[in-house]
Amino acid sequence: MITIKSERELELMRDAGALTARVLDMLEREIVAGMSTLRLDELAEQFIRDHNAVPSFLNYVPKGEVGVTPYPATLCVSINEEVVHGVPVAKRIIQDGDIVSVDCGVYKSGYHGDAARTFVIGTIPDDVRKLVDVTRECLDLGIAQAVAGNRLHDISSAIEDHARSFGYSVIENMVGHGIGSELHEDPAVPNYGRKHTGVKLRAGMTLAIEPMIALGRSRRAVSKRGAWVAVTEDGKPCAHFEHTIAIREGAAEILTK
Repeated sequence: MITIKSERELELMRDAGALTARVLDMLEREIVAGMSTLRLDELAEQFIRDHNAVPSFLNYVPKGEVGVTPYPATLCVSINEEVVHGVPVAKRIIQDGDIVSVDCGVYKSGYHGDAARTFVIGTIPDDVRKLVDVTRECLDLGIAQAVAGNRLHDISSAIEDHARSFGYSVIENMVGHGIGSELHEDPAVPNYGRKHTGVKLRAGMTLAIEPMIALGRSRRAVSKRGAWVAVTEDGKPCAHFEHTIAIREGAAEILTK
């Protein structure tokens, strides 16, 4: 069921979203080659708790899933070919030349914020840097379509068209989502689709839009041996950006800016 948020609920979501953005701002200042992904996670959890909130992802279990190990960390830290859900650990060291996608969720006053950024560490190949830039552009173009009166897949089509115009692949089995008092709500927000289709967007809907765009030909993110982390099928790099937004008349409001 898709929920329409009241102005009071949107105010609470602004608070959660602003804190989510502040976490990522802090991590952007701190992240360097030689740091473990676990250290990033420790910094994020401490920052969130110091601001009277809790991590959305820590101990998360997808609704309706049985026998799934709860997610064990505050952040998802996914490096290079890892698309999403990279679990921070002490032995995973960030290297010069990596791209590092950091996904963060914050739960505060009963509502969630969810955002992701891909950070460039040191010197990376020009084609990978272009991938990161285009993925960020995909997010901006998707958000530009997230206005009352449009259709859900207007967002999806804008993301897909831009990515494919550069020869990149869209990861199709990982999608954005509705968000609010639950981390994952209806509707699913795919990063591919046909414009003018999907549910009609209404003011007060809140969405987490998150393009995951790959350099190679991979159209799926795959997990191995029950692990949380999902990687590209061909081992090529993937970038990931995300904002939580509210549908408005005229232009979306970015809640995690």
